[in-house]
Amino acid sequence: MQKPDLSFWKLWNLSFGFFGVQIAYALQSANISRIFATLGADPHSLSYFWILPPLMGILVQPIVGTLSDKTWTRFGRRIPYLFVGAACTVLVMCLLPNAGSFGMAVGTAMIFGLVALMFLDTSINMAMQPFKMLVGDMVNEEQKSKAYSIQSFLCNAGSIVGFAFPFFFTWLGIKNVAAKGVVPDSVIWSFYIGAAILILCVLYTTLKVKEWNPQEYEKYNGTQDADTIKENKKDSSNWLTLLGNAPATFWKVGLVQFFSWAAFMYMWTYATGTIAETVWNTTDVTSKAYQDAGDWVGILFAVQAVGSVIWAVVLPQFKNAKMAYAVSLVLGGIGFALVPFVHNQYLQFVPFLLIGCGWAAMLAMPFTFVTNALQGYGHMGAYLGLFNGTICVPQIVAALLGGTILSAVGSVQGHMFMVAGACLVIGALCVSVINEKKAGLNK
Repeated sequence: MQKPDLSFWKLWNLSFGFFGVQIAYALQSANISRIFATLGADPHSLSYFWILPPLMGILVQPIVGTLSDKTWTRFGRRIPYLFVGAACTVLVMCLLPNAGSFGMAVGTAMIFGLVALMFLDTSINMAMQPFKMLVGDMVNEEQKSKAYSIQSFLCNAGSIVGFAFPFFFTWLGIKNVAAKGVVPDSVIWSFYIGAAILILCVLYTTLKVKEWNPQEYEKYNGTQDADTIKENKKDSSNWLTLLGNAPATFWKVGLVQFFSWAAFMYMWTYATGTIAETVWNTTDVTSKAYQDAGDWVGILFAVQAVGSVIWAVVLPQFKNAKMAYAVSLVLGGIGFALVPFVHNQYLQFVPFLLIGCGWAAMLAMPFTFVTNALQGYGHMGAYLGLFNGTICVPQIVAALLGGTILSAVGSVQGHMFMVAGACLVIGALCVSVINEKKAGLNK
């Protein structure tokens, strides 16, 4: 049976908590390299600190997807995982930026920071994945693009807030410099306020969204997932079996994802160093100039998110979804390549707006292609958890190779943006192999 159409506000409520989750993710993305560089990490080692977030994602999201496929409580199917993940995220957000504030030696502080980062990304992934599953569970094919577009908008809005927090708190007068090895108060308070907003947003979604009961779910999604929920028959679909039976679109979109997420991993890892070198002409992590550059990276990431919001409005105007995807990635690649050549902090807005075009497509389009291709396969949660591997694996590979590639390009962090640009262009070329069936943007 066709799933019913949902009103705009019901689609909005399904994803509203994503706004808060994305604030946490944005704070992590913009500040992890800054935090560990402040603690004393060498630039050639920075990428290794980024292995933990995607590694935890590739472990956690399939588990959350599989377990939630088999879960039913009076609070819902996906929402319990969402709420627990958000609560854990709040706790760890209050600990991570204080890694240098407890009087520990440099090595001990870094280990503390790594452990906190591991738990932060574990809990963010646990909170993030259910939002994608809720759309897959409750939204019909015709509205799915609209639902993911709303999710993309909320994601970018949350990103803008999270990215801008350190700059905003510095503007308010909160200290932006600290003793050697200590994270500035402007960053610490950004994490505190972000944690408060996160839990409020997640509470809103948990109170406003009522998931279907097993009978309703069976009526709209077929018997395969319903049997999984009620566990009325043996579940023979382990992850390897699911991957073996995955539609070709799953793998083809995954190929594009590989190059796309590798590119953004290098942006997150080397943005603070690149802007500090290119615009502020410094590599001294203890200097005020370096911390100012770190604040400005948050503003540039916010500009990227604004560009993404604007481009998300343009995307549905394309008649061909594959063309929209490819053009977006090429524009993002051009933006990456421009960054190391722009020495004015305000002119940096131009390349980051272009990067936002690529980001908009990466947020919405892969899940539209894949969830449409998965109709009738069952085990939507498990498949989307496994699909997260196409986000996590490229980041892990990129992080492992980051120090080597940085040395190969002259140990200039800005050159890593050119590497990222090349990756996005390759990803755009790979779009041509995707099967576009049922994935139109104008539905």
